[in-house]
Amino acid sequence: MHVCYPTAMALKTVTLAEIERIFAILDRRGISREAVVIPLRPVHPGAVRSLPNGKLEIQVESETPLDDWLPTLEQMIVELLERPA
Repeated sequence: MHVCYPTAMALKTVTLAEIERIFAILDRRGISREAVVIPLRPVHPGAVRSLPNGKLEIQVESETPLDDWLPTLEQMIVELLERPA
């Protein structure tokens, strides 16, 4: 008997469900939600960058399943915040 398991679909739009998962990381790191911009269109590869206004822009990964990408996101946030200004 052959069993087919669904493969992860590419993320087309960042919804409240994904944003809430990202907020959990921000909350754990003590980062204000007001200090972050999350575009609603995911990209590949996902990224984090500091904007000229001081906010962090989190570009959600479109190809990797969110559960697999969130630890990478958290590491990218930590690395960005640890860089000298």
